[in-house]
Amino acid sequence: MKWKSFSFEGVEFALDHVHPFEWAFTAPAAAKRPERTYKIQVMFSMHTFTRGLQDGEHVPDLLYRDSREVRAFDFVRYELSKRLPEIVTLLGERRCYHTHHGNFFTLEIINAEGQPSDYEIYFKVSKSSQKGWLNLFIESAYVRDAEYQTSQPKKRKIGFQVIAYNIMHGKKLNPGQ
Repeated sequence: MKWKSFSFEGVEFALDHVHPFEWAFTAPAAAKRPERTYKIQVMFSMHTFTRGLQDGEHVPDLLYRDSREVRAFDFVRYELSKRLPEIVTLLGERRCYHTHHGNFFTLEIINAEGQPSDYEIYFKVSKSSQKGWLNLFIESAYVRDAEYQTSQPKKRKIGFQVIAYNIMHGKKLNPGQ
């Protein structure tokens, strides 16, 4: 889905950086496996630049809608979302982690102001209906702070090349304990 720009107080916030794009991920050869290249369609949820509404919150100028939900445009998430395309294309070099919900996450350790902070990026990988392709859907991305009372999932490492291979070949991924 291509996201429409958001306008607030006469300022236009372009969202073309979170439009879908195609990415060729090459997993390097290892001792027992050859180099493999995966064709991946990358898509982003509106949760990467919006936040849920608080109970009783009334912010009509900040509302952003799609066909399924209404959320509040979040200026911090928006600024951080500009980093997402680069973070995605470096997933093969980053630490990725399982969750117990069938998805994964990675961390960027810097916030919009350049200060150390956990920027959590949650994603799901699935086999595409387009033969030979995978889908990578960025479900959400945010800095965990006082607004997010749940705890970060336990960090169970998994390489992105393992995720891509197993999803492409219909193999189960064990999130471990």
